[in-house]
Amino acid sequence: MALNIPGGEFLTGSLDVISQSLTIPVLIILLVIVIITIVTLGGVIAEYTSRRKVPVGTIRDLIYDINAAESQEKLKSVISSAKIPKSQKKVLDEIASSESLGDSSREALARKLFEFEEEKTESTLQKTDIITKIGPTLGLMGTLIPMGPGLAALGAGDINTLASSLTVAFNTTIVGIGSGALCYVIGKVRSAWYDRYLSDLDALIDAVLDKMGK
Repeated sequence: MALNIPGGEFLTGSLDVISQSLTIPVLIILLVIVIITIVTLGGVIAEYTSRRKVPVGTIRDLIYDINAAESQEKLKSVISSAKIPKSQKKVLDEIASSESLGDSSREALARKLFEFEEEKTESTLQKTDIITKIGPTLGLMGTLIPMGPGLAALGAGDINTLASSLTVAFNTTIVGIGSGALCYVIGKVRSAWYDRYLSDLDALIDAVLDKMGK
């Protein structure tokens, strides 16, 4: 036992103070996580109702229309009238307006614009990924921290303190695991959306570059 070795009581006492001092920070962070999760869920619902669903046939027809454009103005007109998200139109229009650049420079511009779109999607997904990973961990910490005083109270016959500690333990577990699970689902849904978005954008960028290289 740690108490039977020199300095053992000091070490265990220090660890106890450290662990108990983490109670309030853990509870605050879990509360923040719950708020972020609720806001994120609302954002996903709003994004689902407002996002433009682009069928494969629309992308296919747009590629044909881009290839058939007879001039730069016609190409821009095809892009502006396309039934695709505005962010995709902005990228394609900027590439279509780069007639003063050489082929290599234009490809570098297109690659940079595409990478910027990737960074935006990754930034959005990163928030839910973090909560997915740390939510259950903080929930476990919130479960174990109050168990020490709870077990000590049980040994002393203090049932009220034990009940209070168990309530905190169960609540933090539910909040941590629940937030992590919900953010995992949100992340998966958004990841599917963004993968499709980036795939469509990549195909359309290639079509515009091919047209301008002719």
